[in-house]
Amino acid sequence: MRAFSRLLDRLAFTPARNAKLTLLRDYLRQSPDPERGWALAALTGALGFDVAKPAAIRKAIESRMDAQLFALSYDYVGDLAETVALVWPKKTGTNAQADRAEPQLSEVVDTLQSALRHDVQRLLEDWLDALDADGRWALLKLLTGGLRVGVSARLAKQALAALGNVDVAEIEEIWHGQHPPYEDLFAWLDGRSGKPTRAAPGRFRPVMLAQALDETADLAKYDARDFAAEWKWDGIRIQAVSEGGVKRLFSRTGDEISHSFPDVVATLRFEGVIDGELLVVRNGAIAPFADLQQRLNRKTPDAKAIAKFPAGIRAYDLLLAGETDLRTLPFRERRARLESFVARAKVPGLGLSPLIPFDSWPALAALRANPRAADARLAEGLMLKRWDSMYEAGRPKGPWFKWKRDPHLIDAVVMYAQRGHGKRSSYYSDYTFGVWREDASGERTLTPVGKAYFGFTDEELKALDKFVRDNTTERFGPVRAVRADRDFGLVLEIAFEGLQRSTRHKSGVAMRFPRISRIRWDKPAREADELATLERMLDARS
Repeated sequence: MRAFSRLLDRLAFTPARNAKLTLLRDYLRQSPDPERGWALAALTGALGFDVAKPAAIRKAIESRMDAQLFALSYDYVGDLAETVALVWPKKTGTNAQADRAEPQLSEVVDTLQSALRHDVQRLLEDWLDALDADGRWALLKLLTGGLRVGVSARLAKQALAALGNVDVAEIEEIWHGQHPPYEDLFAWLDGRSGKPTRAAPGRFRPVMLAQALDETADLAKYDARDFAAEWKWDGIRIQAVSEGGVKRLFSRTGDEISHSFPDVVATLRFEGVIDGELLVVRNGAIAPFADLQQRLNRKTPDAKAIAKFPAGIRAYDLLLAGETDLRTLPFRERRARLESFVARAKVPGLGLSPLIPFDSWPALAALRANPRAADARLAEGLMLKRWDSMYEAGRPKGPWFKWKRDPHLIDAVVMYAQRGHGKRSSYYSDYTFGVWREDASGERTLTPVGKAYFGFTDEELKALDKFVRDNTTERFGPVRAVRADRDFGLVLEIAFEGLQRSTRHKSGVAMRFPRISRIRWDKPAREADELATLERMLDARS
């Protein structure tokens, strides 16, 4: 566990992506099998333990120290694993267990995979006694599945590619045929064996991604006639695979989500692979992203949820038709084949993402700002694709661009603050903000409309944290209420991508991707926006 815990600790405090990549590559190169395989599984979310629950951790710590003292410590630290790792009291005296060797990562995994639920607390106590604080933290993070060290599955795969000096697309092509602890995969990357075979039919193909458009530089550099344009729909990018009798639905990162959308999978009556956007579609009309959220991450959606939030696909691209791989063809030809493919398939809920006719960048910019179609008003912006572009895995510069709409901006007042996690656990870094609402008597009060936890620098975080501590009015565990009234309060400029009505929120609205754009130390709280401003934004999109 020592090498694994050292890796997690360094990853948690290393913000730079390339530095994280180097740490991962070096760990995978220096660690033996199966240790590195289990570490990779943990980092990519492929490792979980049904018998290990947070309740077992609480029981273990409360068997060693006063429950109220632990509750106060947890309140201060704000993270279960970090709190237990810091305060864990080892047994002392005549009944203390003899010192035992630190467990290896593979020992922990093997033991938990065959353990019974009632054995977990004893095992956990033994391991915590044998480990130092860093090791305890790594163990508990492993058990709870919440590593929170800033490593995505994609970054871990890129580290594998760097280890074997291969393209990350090669890793992704075979990834779904591999299983922890990935010994065949490491044998190939180490040069000890040949490349593992690709997964059986139904595998994921690495997706092609777009660069963000720099309007000033890119529009002047490129000819509008060389590009196709289509809407960037506000759903989730998916890959619909129906191959050799196997039907699967994948997210853009290669995670299988078939279980959440069995109704969509059942309709995939074709032989091929489609790249598209998953959306809730009612009577041919696209619903807001908030409706799709009702279906996401549900392991087994019931018939009521499926009927209320019917999902469908807007197809962008065709990667495989029958047994023919189309990815090396130019987009113009793939698009023509996609149109014919969808027309022949006649799959319920599967439709084309329409191309947008335009003859110049100014004309397209006007359409982006003021879409004519009602559906397009829910889009995040535009996608631009070169007619001659092949389908390349990753994010190549030049072939595809995403041209998002400018975010909406409002001024809101901080109402509550919550402690963060990991390296932010000592700071109040998650902020609930509100806008003014006027009742029938003319009384103005703040009503919460969203929560944001990024968009500021480390120095600004320290200033925000100090403001929260200096102006706390009430405490609710790890949450503090902050003074906010007409004459006093901290105003934040909030940027967000979209807005929809919501019965779950007291304000009646929900924001899409809110983040802090600026801290308005200069602006009086009374001059923050009103709820009526947000309601007018909603009306304008109707």
